[in-house]
Amino acid sequence: MDKKVYLRRKEIMNHLPKEVRAEAVLKLSSVYVNRQPLNPFTRADEKKYLDGILDVAPEHPDWPKHSKTFWADLTIPVGFTGVELDISTDKEGNPRSIMDYIKYHFAVKHPHVGLTKEEMSKTSQKRFYIHDESRDVKNKNSEIQRKKDADKEFIKLSSDPKSMKRVLRILSEANPDRLTEDQIENALYDLKSKSPVKFVKIATDKNLALKAEIEELVSAGVLRKIGNQVIFIDEVIGDTTEDAVVYLKDKKNSGQLTIMRAKLKELAL
Repeated sequence: MDKKVYLRRKEIMNHLPKEVRAEAVLKLSSVYVNRQPLNPFTRADEKKYLDGILDVAPEHPDWPKHSKTFWADLTIPVGFTGVELDISTDKEGNPRSIMDYIKYHFAVKHPHVGLTKEEMSKTSQKRFYIHDESRDVKNKNSEIQRKKDADKEFIKLSSDPKSMKRVLRILSEANPDRLTEDQIENALYDLKSKSPVKFVKIATDKNLALKAEIEELVSAGVLRKIGNQVIFIDEVIGDTTEDAVVYLKDKKNSGQLTIMRAKLKELAL
């Protein structure tokens, strides 16, 4: 399998001219974990990949000492354009470039390295990141598929005003009974575009109708919510909306649901 990634550094920001900063080299050096230098491999993999690199064989009594020195001394200089690491493997899974393969796994496990630029940017501790073009392509395509799925569900909903109201009631604090169909559709479109995964989850929920009804009962004051709990008069019918759905779907509680619906109807008069 052919694959190359890049170890890149965070942009250096200081008073020096941009040209000078670009020439600077940051070093990703060893850190200690549990009083031992960072070692990304299991004992078996370490022997497999360092055999031939260290001055002694894995069976030699001095192997642990040499191994510890190797990891303690391992440093990867990272310039402005980053460092290309060839992590390709053959059919048996053997690395094409053993040192690139070692450096890659060392970087992945290193606390100063983010697996993406976004992950690196979230904390000042991380100063490097892995740029994997194939992963970026896959992630982008996954995002497109999520949006396509949301678009499909949105089109289905557009032909069913009642379902559109239900989804909007759950996804937002807006009261769909006070909105026109165009306003409801516009609001749903924005919510779908902002959170496609959440939109699909709600739109395809088999309990959508009952959950929307619960929200409508809460809005009307027939039910109350304290935190996540759903309460009817003084009785907790569910610690969450999901629990309330189970309660109201139980045939022995059908009388309670009938009373709730009657109260809602009275309030609407």
